[in-house]
Amino acid sequence: MSEVVRFEVEGGIGTIRMDRPPMNALNFEVQDGLAAAANEATVRKDVSAVIVYGGEKVFAAGADIKEMQTMSYTDMVDRSAALQAAFTAIARIPKPTVAAVTGYALGGGCELALACDFRVAGENATFGQPEVLLGVIPGAGGTQRLSRLIGPARAKDIIFTGRFVPAEEALRIGLVDEVVAPEEVYAAARRRVERYVGGPAYAIRAAKEAIDRGLEVDLDTGLEIERMQFAGVFATRDRDIGMASFVELGPGKAQFEGR
Repeated sequence: MSEVVRFEVEGGIGTIRMDRPPMNALNFEVQDGLAAAANEATVRKDVSAVIVYGGEKVFAAGADIKEMQTMSYTDMVDRSAALQAAFTAIARIPKPTVAAVTGYALGGGCELALACDFRVAGENATFGQPEVLLGVIPGAGGTQRLSRLIGPARAKDIIFTGRFVPAEEALRIGLVDEVVAPEEVYAAARRRVERYVGGPAYAIRAAKEAIDRGLEVDLDTGLEIERMQFAGVFATRDRDIGMASFVELGPGKAQFEGR
């Protein structure tokens, strides 16, 4: 694991912690560290949910512009694939994920938050896709994930202008799911996902896959994805446990095994 990205596990919840002061600029090392942490979170059986966190002061203020400034077209052709792959690895973690955002989440930082299932923001949080102010566009999912989350018109406004979005507006337009005091961000993120610890891991995984993949295709194809995932979970031990518990004890009392 990279020195600037750590993966820690406590109580069934994994935390991907960025630590590159002062602004957690997403240089190549951070990008590669995020991909490695996402892969570890994916395979570890003791992890039921994941928090992506930049610390108490800032989530991530964007890409490392000094690192990118000297890159040629062909350099970026080669690197952009790894950049998108790192964020896609976060998005494809087959477990519930939440971005715990304090301070700035700009450019790549905003795109990293968008790659999570949920976003908890501090009252001091600021979001944005200011790439146009540098003469470029978002390159790590901003044009795609932001428009899917808040709608194309609002996404175009944010991306075309490069303006900053405060936490209150982000909550109103659906960019974030919860706003709390800055010092409460990480605790609120844990509360949001701790309900999944000890849950039916493969059913949650199937539901996430059906939703995320379904958003990428037409309705008929999405329904087929759902049908296949629905049938697939009948092969799990948790399905046996859940249905037997419901019949015998009523809803909400099953003790799942995560298999």
